[in-house]
Amino acid sequence: MSRSSTSRFNRSLERFSEAVTRWSGTSAAFVSALALIVLWVVTGPLFHFSDTWQLVINTTTTVVTFLMVFLIQRAQAKSVNATFLKLNELIASIDGASNRLIEAEGLSEVEMEVLRRHFRQLVEMAQKEGSLTRSHSVEEATERHRAKTNRRRAIPGGRAQPAGRRRRNGAG
Repeated sequence: MSRSSTSRFNRSLERFSEAVTRWSGTSAAFVSALALIVLWVVTGPLFHFSDTWQLVINTTTTVVTFLMVFLIQRAQAKSVNATFLKLNELIASIDGASNRLIEAEGLSEVEMEVLRRHFRQLVEMAQKEGSLTRSHSVEEATERHRAKTNRRRAIPGGRAQPAGRRRRNGAG
């Protein structure tokens, strides 16, 4: 198969799968599936509820389920990728947002856990501050950490000042 025919095939398959995915989430799809089941049940006495009669519905539902798993996975993957791209655009365009989080989905689980703990600390900082409208960035947290480290070096014994002596904005 040539590259252009493969590309055309992929585009056609994509359009088809998008159409089926959109349709499968509609009321019409549900009613169609329900009608098929009702038709099957109604024909039961006609076929004396035979093994073949049961096999028809079992095979049909298995094949449809098998194919729908791939369609749903494809739709979900596309949706997730689009969300990642949108979030990456927002992160890249906002001053103060950490560009380290662009493509965060590529980080290892250990790296994500480190970031999760860090952001949990930012949540705790915001909760202690008592303001719902003030935000904290990674950079701000890093600057506060640097300021605390510098204060520790300046104080005999290397310990930070007690919390009561520090100003609210984190400066020494």
